Amino acid sequence: MQAKTSALAAVREAAAAAIHHEGWMVRYGRRKIGRSFFHTRYFVLESKLLAYYKKKPKDSMVPLKSLLIDGNCRVEDRGLKTHHGQMIYVLCVYNKKEKEHQITMGAYDIEDALAWKKKIEQIIDQQQDSMADKNRKAFASMDFDTELGGQFAFSDHDSAYVCDNKCRAEEEEERPILTRRTTIGNGLRIFEELLEVDYLARSCSRAMRAVGVVEATCEAIFGLVMSMDVTRYEWDCSFRYGSLVEEVDGHTAIIYHKLQLHWCPMLVWPRDLCYVRYWRRNDDGSYVVLFRSVEHPNCGRQRGYVRAFIESGGFKITPLKCRNGRPRTQVQHLMQIDLKGWFLNYSASFQYHTLLQIQNCVAGLREYFSQTDECHIAPRIPVMEKMFDPSADQKNPQPRAIDKIKPLDKDQKDGRNMSIIEEESDEDDDYQVPEANIEDDPNKSDNDAKPAEKIDLSCFSSVLHRDPDEKTRNCWTVPDSTLFKVRSKNFPTDKSKIPAASYLMELAAIDWFKDTKRMDNVGRQKGCVAQLAAEKGMHTFVANIQIPGSTHYSIVMYFVTNTMKKGSLLQRFFDGDDEFRNSRLKLIPAVPKGSWIVRQSVGSTPCLLGKAVDCSYIRTPGYLEVDVDIGSSAVANGVLGLVFGVVTTLVVDMAFLIQANTYEELPEQVIGAARLAHVEPAAAIVPDLDNTN
Repeated sequence: MQAKTSALAAVREAAAAAIHHEGWMVRYGRRKIGRSFFHTRYFVLESKLLAYYKKKPKDSMVPLKSLLIDGNCRVEDRGLKTHHGQMIYVLCVYNKKEKEHQITMGAYDIEDALAWKKKIEQIIDQQQDSMADKNRKAFASMDFDTELGGQFAFSDHDSAYVCDNKCRAEEEEERPILTRRTTIGNGLRIFEELLEVDYLARSCSRAMRAVGVVEATCEAIFGLVMSMDVTRYEWDCSFRYGSLVEEVDGHTAIIYHKLQLHWCPMLVWPRDLCYVRYWRRNDDGSYVVLFRSVEHPNCGRQRGYVRAFIESGGFKITPLKCRNGRPRTQVQHLMQIDLKGWFLNYSASFQYHTLLQIQNCVAGLREYFSQTDECHIAPRIPVMEKMFDPSADQKNPQPRAIDKIKPLDKDQKDGRNMSIIEEESDEDDDYQVPEANIEDDPNKSDNDAKPAEKIDLSCFSSVLHRDPDEKTRNCWTVPDSTLFKVRSKNFPTDKSKIPAASYLMELAAIDWFKDTKRMDNVGRQKGCVAQLAAEKGMHTFVANIQIPGSTHYSIVMYFVTNTMKKGSLLQRFFDGDDEFRNSRLKLIPAVPKGSWIVRQSVGSTPCLLGKAVDCSYIRTPGYLEVDVDIGSSAVANGVLGLVFGVVTTLVVDMAFLIQANTYEELPEQVIGAARLAHVEPAAAIVPDLDNTN
């Protein structure tokens, strides 16, 4: 076993050293006076060292700056930034132990930036494996394909949340039903919500979704969808004008948009929109672009226009298998919009015709790319001119729209826009096992950690109360473990997943805290669940999800168990180092009840927390706490901006598990899961963290 460990470590070191990537990129940064700058630099990634030069290096040229890539490094997606009328895709590479030492780089072509991101993360993953080998058994698998030289990402690409027949039946009753309404052109499908519901106002249209296949890359389609310049006229027949109101961050922006409506233009006033646009790229190569109307002080009502309201909308751009050497992408566009107005808006014909016109942009995308060459290059994304309404009231400035998104009206809360587009994928490539290492007995397993024994939880109390029926506000319950899919014993050979078995630990309580600053190590608070459990000889896993803002919030989940078998994966996770924990702790999110825009923004794809956000671990004799800093990721912050404003309408599931990377650790087992229902920010309390044991 020691020989195998050494051999695998040597192979990983050799593979990491063999990775080489170089080319011209944009060096992005910010001066002391606050202004940003962009410099073209030559970047080189070689022998675990990332460096950049003023020109292509020769001989022993000294780089302007360099960064050693090890298992503590992280590549953060900073999204799109503006430069000379163009958008560049920005990445930030830094060491989590020395955050001040970082390199920020960007590219005009998203595919170039993604190629760099993949190469750097390949080295990081291999270095994490090498460090983890020192403290555990050797992997029965290798995290890279030695024949192809390609790295398999540490993330699950397939949907890991599945409902049984009963759950699906209940879900069908609660969410709007979309039925095939019509087909436009060659293969463009239009779906419309046909379910009659009483809570919708007469002026509110039902959700409508268009689905079509476009022969182009996801990046090329994404570039067009994000653009608001003259090229949009060529594929979007409802577009009249668009501009940037505010760039919140690389993934979130406030957009002003004028619609070009064709239904009785002599009688109907034109419509305009002000909405927050959020986007992200998933690990499977798909893109999600989401819209929701907001109010903004620099985007007041325009004379001669009626301000429409997007209740839920966006695009999902998913790659398909190539056909005849041409790329293929499925484009889904959903829109539910209230066109407002006082008379004609009540006309069903006006609503229906306008929605069809907006949905036709999917057919427009297909026609746009059918007239271009076979090689689809992602276009540059021009910046939109900033807009300022001089009629806005400057005497009463309002908060930025993204800092405090206006909550939905009561009519808009009750289960509207349930999920219509599901997260789907057929691959899970972060685990690859050479055939020579396959065990003779596929049923043999050393992962014999037993499910959690029944514990008397009556002695524990918390801010949120337990309600198995989810009928009240500010409540929690434990979802069925079979709702989450985990890696099976045969996963190395057939990539199969199975419903999870019983949880390893039992959810004892959930606290909901708020403060003026970030709350770390909440388990030290005297009288909290972690302290009470330690007094009873129990082991506690504390998951502290930290939500940033003008007021900081923390949702704190306490999982307890009476016993922990020595040598089990759970024990090694508790007593291992931070590198091992970051490479293994996985979160599976799900939104059983919520709007389409929330479901799409949260997703249901498992993710390694240590790779997505900054995680801090506190280990004491009685508990292990992980502090998950949502604010450390621009992507997670964008999701938070869309979700937090409507959190009182949601039911959210979170499952925590330790990723299995060896045969002995399969099948995977979930540490524990929590379901939170209708949590109100006003219910949070200020913890007494100064009163500690």
